[in-house]
Amino acid sequence: MIESGPSPACRKLLDQELTLFQEEYQKHYLPGETKGPEIGAPYLLHHPESHNAVLLIHGFMAAPYEVRDWAEDLFSSGHTVYAPRLAGHGTSAEDLAHRDYGDWIDSVERGYEILASCSEQVIVAGFSTGAGLALHQAIRHPERYRAVISVSAPMRFKGLSSTLSETVERWNQATKILKLDSLQKPFARNHPDNPEINYHRCPIHGFNQVKALMRAVGQGLPGLAVPALVIQGNRDPKVSPKAGRMIFDRIGSRGKKYAEIDYHQHGIVRGRVGTSVFSAVNDFLSGFLNTSWSQG
Repeated sequence: MIESGPSPACRKLLDQELTLFQEEYQKHYLPGETKGPEIGAPYLLHHPESHNAVLLIHGFMAAPYEVRDWAEDLFSSGHTVYAPRLAGHGTSAEDLAHRDYGDWIDSVERGYEILASCSEQVIVAGFSTGAGLALHQAIRHPERYRAVISVSAPMRFKGLSSTLSETVERWNQATKILKLDSLQKPFARNHPDNPEINYHRCPIHGFNQVKALMRAVGQGLPGLAVPALVIQGNRDPKVSPKAGRMIFDRIGSRGKKYAEIDYHQHGIVRGRVGTSVFSAVNDFLSGFLNTSWSQG
């Protein structure tokens, strides 16, 4: 969806993403699981008077609509915003089960190209796995991004089941080789904070890809040089509340800030709690966009 007039180059790239979504939506549609297309479609909020853009990335098993409130808050503060759709999302859990985190990186890379075609400087931000991807981008491409914002990045999960996911995937691989498909356990039950957006089945392979992504991010954090804001909920039941501080402490940039949100659920970018997150983000952005922050 296009909210106002971007450049022809930007519009062309966005149209390609919308076409890709429509094709994959039809291919992987599952009655009772696939949400409406308005949930999964990527969108651009183009601010014609802004030189700053935010690449805003949703989380695992979610869709671009998950960060819609955040996107609109950023837009109202004067930023162009693009929310990409990560591969395997906005369609079905079956689709996601066959994706690797490299596919998600490709989705984000295309999102950057969209914003680079219509904005002078780009900030990368995300929630949960989207935050991990945002950090990955800032580590890998520091020349691209003015800053990075990480909200509830899953550096460390809570619960015994999360520690067994690799074992379950190895079991699934073994039963496939032995042609014992009836014994496979490719999905686990998900209890989403936003059931109208998230999948209710968690692909084991996909979950392990999140963990692999975060291992790569953890290794690269000391080299992260752009200004960074890390936000973490202090009573998160899915991601360890210590994860945010772990990320913050490892980041090499001197221009970094940490904020803690008091909330009992993982999802902190929607509803009333989201306003606290948005306020912290806006304070951070106004602080470094109006001053010259040192990096290194």
